Amino acid sequence: MNDKTPEEWEVELGAQVRAVRLRQNIDQQRLAEQAGVALNVVKRLEGGKGTTLASLIKILRALGRVEWLSTLAPVVSISPLQMLHGKPARQRASRGQGRRYV
Repeated sequence: MNDKTPEEWEVELGAQVRAVRLRQNIDQQRLAEQAGVALNVVKRLEGGKGTTLASLIKILRALGRVEWLSTLAPVVSISPLQMLHGKPARQRASRGQGRRYV
C-alpha cells in the first residue's frame, strides 16, 4: 500500500512533468505558451505546489502525455463479479436415461 501524502504526490507528479519537459528540451516559458497557461502555473506544478486539473491536462497535452490520465481509471472490460454471475448453471447427466451400449 502507498502511504504518500497528497503533498508528496504533488512533488512526485511535478518532478515527473519536469523530467518529461527536460527530455523534450523545452523550457518552462515555452511549455507554458504551448499549453496556454501562465508561466507561474508550470513553475508551481513542477515545484510540487499543485495546479488546477484543467491546467494539468493542458500541460500534459502540450507534452504529449495526456495518456497518463487514462491510467488513473483504466477501462475494465468485464468485472470478476460479472464473470461469477454470468456462468451458466452446470448441467449434469440424468441417471438411467443415457444411451446404453451393447
